[in-house]
Amino acid sequence: MRTVGVEEEMLLVDIRDGRAQSVQGQVVLRPALGEMTLAAQGDEGALEGEFQQEQLETHTAPVHLMADLEDQVRHWRREADAAARQAHCRVAALASPPLPTGPTPAAGERYQRIRERYQLVAREQLSCGLHIHVSIESDEEAVGVLDRIRSWLPVLLALSANSPFTDGEDSGFQSWRSQVMRAWPSSGPTPLTGSARAYHQLVRDMTASTVLLDEGMVYFDARLSQRYPTVEIRSPDVCLRVDDTVVLAALARGLVETAAAEWAAGHPAPEVSTIMVGLASFQASRHGMTGDLLDPLTFRPRSAWEVVDALLEWIRPALQANGDWPRVEAGLERIRAEGSGADVQRTTFDRTGQLVDVVAQAVRLTAGQE
Repeated sequence: MRTVGVEEEMLLVDIRDGRAQSVQGQVVLRPALGEMTLAAQGDEGALEGEFQQEQLETHTAPVHLMADLEDQVRHWRREADAAARQAHCRVAALASPPLPTGPTPAAGERYQRIRERYQLVAREQLSCGLHIHVSIESDEEAVGVLDRIRSWLPVLLALSANSPFTDGEDSGFQSWRSQVMRAWPSSGPTPLTGSARAYHQLVRDMTASTVLLDEGMVYFDARLSQRYPTVEIRSPDVCLRVDDTVVLAALARGLVETAAAEWAAGHPAPEVSTIMVGLASFQASRHGMTGDLLDPLTFRPRSAWEVVDALLEWIRPALQANGDWPRVEAGLERIRAEGSGADVQRTTFDRTGQLVDVVAQAVRLTAGQE
């Protein structure tokens, strides 16, 4: 059974006015160079700084069982919130700040170089994603997986959508974060490469162009991790609810298991245009689970939940083999009944008319209090 770990980026907020707070430097411990340093670390994960002072990031350790992943996600959210309280704020698993925020840059030489290179793109970047790491046996297997899951990643984005508000207004998108991320030069669908050699050559060419600062700035929706022997799926928004994070992780592992088996059996990867995958991502970003998605097989509009059913049909054997099927089935039924994070945020705003209430509820849901 493959291991799974997640990274959750979250906002530091003041629940009195709902605004993101630039207090990361008070929450995490930073040595002289100030790069991604730790507020807490252990065998079960870590709590770190992120690109802007209004953010934190948690890491879980790799695990086999989704029950263990749930325990770790809850643990590190508690650790993050406890650390934030020391700076008189709270943690919110929101993929974009609902209220206007002028991001404050985090310390560190690399971050400074990114700001100098990318200017307003970097200065305005304040979004929070969910990154899911699934273990792989080799780079060849990993590229075989990437080539076969790329068309399905917009479905994960739709299920995770959690950023409808930005700068004090409704963006009209379920996931505004995914639109913000498109400003980076290397973001978007993972290209079809066919082999580890071709993938690595592409990354070398991208960095040799000097448009990218380094290989760490390859922001494909899924990529080979630089730090771990994993495929790193980066398309989802950070999720409001712990349960949704775990469901997304289980789906991601099911995708990787299924794609790896097809690669090992010699089944060819679908030769789908990167442009069409990009259109599917836009559709998922715009509508989430509230309308049509693009069917990953035909790239024609289809009811979002019918597309989810098609995904489940493909990966169900892997979900059952891993023991994840009951959790996924129950979790998707909950999303269908209660909506994604974006739906929850809009429902709260419709009820109260106050974005501060949206943020306050997000703090409670992040902490597992609702």
